[in-house]
Amino acid sequence: MDYQANPPKSITSLEAAFERCQDLGMRLSRQRRYILELLWQHEGHLSAREIYDRLNQQGRDIGHTSVYQNLDALSDKGIIECLDRADGRLYGHLSDSHSHVNCLDTNDIIDINVELPAELIRQVEARTGVTITDYRIDFFGTARSRSQSSE
Repeated sequence: MDYQANPPKSITSLEAAFERCQDLGMRLSRQRRYILELLWQHEGHLSAREIYDRLNQQGRDIGHTSVYQNLDALSDKGIIECLDRADGRLYGHLSDSHSHVNCLDTNDIIDINVELPAELIRQVEARTGVTITDYRIDFFGTARSRSQSSE
């Protein structure tokens, strides 16, 4: 998809996620609503198992298979984010282009918007012959304690 010519409409709220489902002709089932609500409340990245467990702890009646099927459908349509990691898939509510900071100590994944300098983009294009229309960056690092960060 050419992000410059036809950027996808941003999903900036839970309501916008519901609207995108309806715009795409997806049935907004009770289970699908539960999953979207949980992802927007959590604002992080969860595995399918964590989503299933949290929903059932909240008293939401949803089956394991239903969680997986809905996560696949929502991520396939670009409504939610799906990250493939060595230890499995993680899901988050941000579907727009963004980067991640991966903490190697805690395994947390933090969403961050990074804008690269135009000169760097031009260098990448010149080296590869590819016109850059979008990018995502994965940063990896370790957590620093407050005492270390102030030194």
